[in-house]
Amino acid sequence: MINQPPVDLLLKQLGTEEQPVSRYCLCVVASKRARQILEQSSSSSSNEYIKELAIASREIADGKIKCVKD
Repeated sequence: MINQPPVDLLLKQLGTEEQPVSRYCLCVVASKRARQILEQSSSSSSNEYIKELAIASREIADGKIKCVKD
């Protein structure tokens, strides 16, 4: 369970007032980004241990990740 940043904040960051985002969409976006981070980290070694999903959720909260609907 993600406590920080709050899920409500992540939902607001991903969506807009015209097109709100569901929790399912949040899960899909966060998991895709976490997989990308995992693939990148497997090629390079890092001493710092932070879970990939936590990094992805921080990136969403900071506005670095956006949800694009096809």
